[in-house]
Amino acid sequence: MQALYVLIPLAPLVGAILAGLFGKQLGRIPSAIATILGVLVAFIGSVIVFNQTRAGITFDGTVYQWANLGGLKLEVGFLIDNLTTMMMCVVTFVSLMVHVYTMGYMAEDPGYQRFFSYISLFTFSMLMLVMSNNFLQLFFGWEAVGLVSYLLIGFWYTRPTAIFANMKAFLVNRVGDFGFVLGIGLIYAFTGSLDYKEVFAQREALAAAMFPGTGWMLITTICVCLFIGAMGKSAQVPLHVWLPDSMEGPTPISALIHAATMVTAGIFMVSRMSPLFELSDAALSFVLIIGSITALFMGFLGIIQNDIKRVVAYSTLSQLGYMTVALGVSAYPIAIFHLMTHAFFKALLFLGAGSVIMGMHHDQDIRNMGGLWKYMKITWITSLIGSLALIGTPFFSGFYSKDSIIEAVHASSIFGSSFAYFSVVAGVFVTAFYSFRMYFLVFHGKERWMSTSHAHQHHDDAHDEHHHGLGPNDKPHESPWVVTLPLILLAIPSVIIGYLAIEPMLYGEFFKHGVAFSQVIHVANEAHPALEELAKEFEENHGAWGMAMHAFTSLPFLLALAGVVVAYFFYMVKPSIPAAIKEKTKFINTVLENKYYFDKFNESVFAGGARKVGEFLWKFGDAKVIDGFFVNGAARMVNVFAHAVSTFQSGLIYQYALAMIMGLIVFLGLFVTMMR
Repeated sequence: MQALYVLIPLAPLVGAILAGLFGKQLGRIPSAIATILGVLVAFIGSVIVFNQTRAGITFDGTVYQWANLGGLKLEVGFLIDNLTTMMMCVVTFVSLMVHVYTMGYMAEDPGYQRFFSYISLFTFSMLMLVMSNNFLQLFFGWEAVGLVSYLLIGFWYTRPTAIFANMKAFLVNRVGDFGFVLGIGLIYAFTGSLDYKEVFAQREALAAAMFPGTGWMLITTICVCLFIGAMGKSAQVPLHVWLPDSMEGPTPISALIHAATMVTAGIFMVSRMSPLFELSDAALSFVLIIGSITALFMGFLGIIQNDIKRVVAYSTLSQLGYMTVALGVSAYPIAIFHLMTHAFFKALLFLGAGSVIMGMHHDQDIRNMGGLWKYMKITWITSLIGSLALIGTPFFSGFYSKDSIIEAVHASSIFGSSFAYFSVVAGVFVTAFYSFRMYFLVFHGKERWMSTSHAHQHHDDAHDEHHHGLGPNDKPHESPWVVTLPLILLAIPSVIIGYLAIEPMLYGEFFKHGVAFSQVIHVANEAHPALEELAKEFEENHGAWGMAMHAFTSLPFLLALAGVVVAYFFYMVKPSIPAAIKEKTKFINTVLENKYYFDKFNESVFAGGARKVGEFLWKFGDAKVIDGFFVNGAARMVNVFAHAVSTFQSGLIYQYALAMIMGLIVFLGLFVTMMR
């Protein structure tokens, strides 16, 4: 079986190498086929391994040891359990859909082979992360997805905005990774191991230890440091600022980053480390509060966005906040459940947005759209399904996971749970409002491109040298089958996966066993009995069907419905109302348009501070100390010495003879003195 475990991550890597190194020789279509086959092999292998783990066949071991440094083993190893295999299936399936979709979306891009190489390498990196059984390999996958995301966000490297965005993502993630490295370092310092199993075996000793020289609990310090890493990767406030700007990359990578790979890495890591996080209520409260702020306040920003991709991006930020809230109340299975359902409907929404962008000749402003349902029926229906899943409509996948998070928070008594409950409930209305604001403006109402002044504007996109936006006499068109097929295939799990998976994943045996620890994910404990309460309610409602039927009278459903109705009234019936509200609330609108001034603060304090430090080091350290003192000073010293010596160079032989005689006399005098 180890051969199959190795094959799963290596297949996308082989495809990435073929497309990246030999893409020009192979050609465009063979390069695409090579990477698609690699991801397809990984997906089929993941499904096989998933079925094996469901049958009780698990694995935790080393497949390759490449160094042993004084007892520190540097290994490549796999931990194969239900959590791992579920992540493997989600990552490979969404990646496969993105690969197929890319054949249509990037068909005219000159970097076609390079893009396929990058997304296959991205898939390999994420698989190595989720399959790891030790912190070293986890960190390798962690950094690898960050590095490839840098390449993908800045894929159109001729655009200054893309270069700025990928550098921003790289630097912000380095901030989170610094905390992550500190957490791993503390774990190794106190346990002497980087292997999950050995670390978890010492969890009680970690819980009893204090951080040297402070009054801090060691386990709390470790967990907070690890979560800071998760804040960077999973874009939690205040390390969220890179994610909206990642929209500068092509739409397929937006789907892959936001749905199934990079941003879910933090959620997965905290779930995997649940045996440690369960030992610190302070760390869990920290996780809960950060997630609550992200869930609510990032949702507000989605309301004012006019770029179709940025609306979906802020939706991702908000939903990541929901997952983090679930982690904070020890509802790890629910966080992973929402991660899974979110991966399908968020990939669907992003790819649907890409299809709209193609139909609109690469115009991304929703104010220039309208009435597209008549021209792009497959994109319209699938986008509607994705939107319904996102807002938590009963029977859709997002409902089961999102409603479970709300109920878990309501049942929790951990510090911060009251604020978290308000945030996730209020976020339901906000999510429904901005989601259907986008939906109505894009697919219904007046066909605004016919009168827009933005048509035929030129743009500097490297992948499209033609005009952006439809002209008054142009008509949108449905995307080719390589684009619409992934939309249909993603729409299916967006509807049914929640109904099918909620009982085994949350209330069944799915997370009851693990290899690394007796309970990799803790279903509940005395301090946080949230899932026990949910299990009782689920049984009382007679399963998934009853849960959905009961939801039609619940507060979250009424808030979601209100959000849809208000969005319809504001943008379809009385479009003058939003403009009037904007005029009356200029201060709030300014704060939202400036994204709570996080970017300005970072640019002024951190980037500005770094710039001033650099300027000081340049003007004083480089110009005055290095150049002025050492380099130029040495030259001046040589010049002075040479000038002094030159005075003795008269060119007269008798002066040289006199100097030699005087030197000889001095030498003889010293010699006689020493002999005495």
